[in-house]
Amino acid sequence: MAGEVVPKLSTLLKCFLTSKQLKQLHGLILVHGLNHLEGLVIRHLITSPSDYNQGIAHYLRLILRHSKQPDVASSNSVIRYFCDHGGFQEAFAQYVELQRSGLLPSTFAVASALKACARLGNGNGGIMIHGQVHSHGFCGDVYVETALLGLYKSVNDMETAKKVFDEMSERNVVSWNSMIDGYIRSGNLSIAEEFFSGMPNKDVVSWNSMISGYSRTRDMEKALRLFQEMPERNPTSWNVMLSGYVESDKIDLARNFYNSMPQRNTISCITMIGGYSKCGDIKSAREVFNCMSQKDQLLYNAMITCYSKNSRPKEALQLFDKMLQLKSNIQPDKMTLATVISACSQLGDFTFGSWIHDIYMKQISITMDDHLRTSLIDLYSKHGSIDKALKLFHELHKKDIISYTAMILGCGNNGKEHIAIQLFDEMMESKIRPNLVTFSGILTALSHIGKVEESYKCFNSMKRYGLVPTPDHYSLMVEILGRVGRLEEAHNLIKGMQMEPHSGVWGALLLGCSMHDNVELGEIAAKHCFELESDSSGYGSLLANIYAGVGRWEDAKRLRKRVHEKGSIKVPGSSWMNHLQE
Repeated sequence: MAGEVVPKLSTLLKCFLTSKQLKQLHGLILVHGLNHLEGLVIRHLITSPSDYNQGIAHYLRLILRHSKQPDVASSNSVIRYFCDHGGFQEAFAQYVELQRSGLLPSTFAVASALKACARLGNGNGGIMIHGQVHSHGFCGDVYVETALLGLYKSVNDMETAKKVFDEMSERNVVSWNSMIDGYIRSGNLSIAEEFFSGMPNKDVVSWNSMISGYSRTRDMEKALRLFQEMPERNPTSWNVMLSGYVESDKIDLARNFYNSMPQRNTISCITMIGGYSKCGDIKSAREVFNCMSQKDQLLYNAMITCYSKNSRPKEALQLFDKMLQLKSNIQPDKMTLATVISACSQLGDFTFGSWIHDIYMKQISITMDDHLRTSLIDLYSKHGSIDKALKLFHELHKKDIISYTAMILGCGNNGKEHIAIQLFDEMMESKIRPNLVTFSGILTALSHIGKVEESYKCFNSMKRYGLVPTPDHYSLMVEILGRVGRLEEAHNLIKGMQMEPHSGVWGALLLGCSMHDNVELGEIAAKHCFELESDSSGYGSLLANIYAGVGRWEDAKRLRKRVHEKGSIKVPGSSWMNHLQE
């Protein structure tokens, strides 16, 4: 029976099969005990035109793990397959399994496992494999040694990379390029220049790497000189130069270079849109976008992001809507939706943002990631849906300054002050540096629960992080002090400001004065508010309340009349002049 089945199964496994058909054949192989044919199943999977996915990866690992006849060739091929398709975690895990089974890896499997470690930043795993390179006798293999260079370059250990390079009996152009790129990434441009000069055979990648190195240091004169000397150029050469001009804030030179490019691609266009976005020239960014005849998802993402980052959320949502209506069927991805949700937060459009989360993501099978979670945390926090925001926050795989700040600000503004304080403390313990917005959030929380000394401590600690308090931070501190009646202290804080206080700072003092019926400081604060704010009716009403609170009914009446008439508001009486002379 088995003798008849084997040829049929072997023939079928050479044909195109659906996933379901392949699993049915695999079932027959297992039923008939034809384990030696599992290698054909593996070969079919790794040569299939189907896109790589986690389902395929999981199935391959299951076959190898439960195989009764471990096939070293299949294991080695699977490791290489995982690595070639970006499954770096799976490639390393399968290499470890191969070692545990006692089978000998091939040079290609070792090189693939080293590449996987480099991409994962897994220095310890790579060093372990390096030790095995010696024991397996693979030291003379140029592919293995080049992969070792890539590993040590990725963990910024150029000293060990140089030792590996010096010991290589054979070097190819990839080995040289790896060293040049490594030194550029570690900031040693002069050593990279030495390698470039001593390189026997340069290819276009070598030239591009050096141009990139000069661009990183914003030495665009050297970059241009090298670009002009290139024997041949590819689209990357032009894009590296373009990116250098953009990063050097030379947007006009970048545009001239862009216009002279023999062939523009999506990367060129995205680079220009990013440059214009950086300097706030939205009109020019849209012009570049419009001129591209073939637009893809990445291009739409760049333009939508440009609108969102420059506080043009309405245009961001309009372009997103246009993207969805295209007949070319360009599907949004996680980055698109995260940016669109951010635009919803700016607009206060909670309904559309929550629809994307609750319905649309399921419709187009987009799974949640940290970037999307952070955008939704900001949306829900601003809308006051703190429980939803906290749930998403606790689901984050890695919390950063953006997610902590959104959550602290949301809790501080929505009656969850104690949670905001806990999150701030947690952030400090995690060694995450706060920014100006983080301090706005924590000071708001402390203000609401009247913790004055803690607020002072927090306010003064901003200098430790190289942050200069803005007028908004002073406004919060003045509000905190005013709330507990420490009005002279609040006034002195304003007088000690390094910048001109805006109306919000004086308004905070005026609010404190109205709570404690302090006429003298109230008049001083009101005078500044009237001068700084075109619509002073709110401040006039506060001062009128102060007058009423101390029995100055006529002053209160006159001031309220002026507020009602919406004329120019002045402080009644002459007490202002007395304070001016103090």
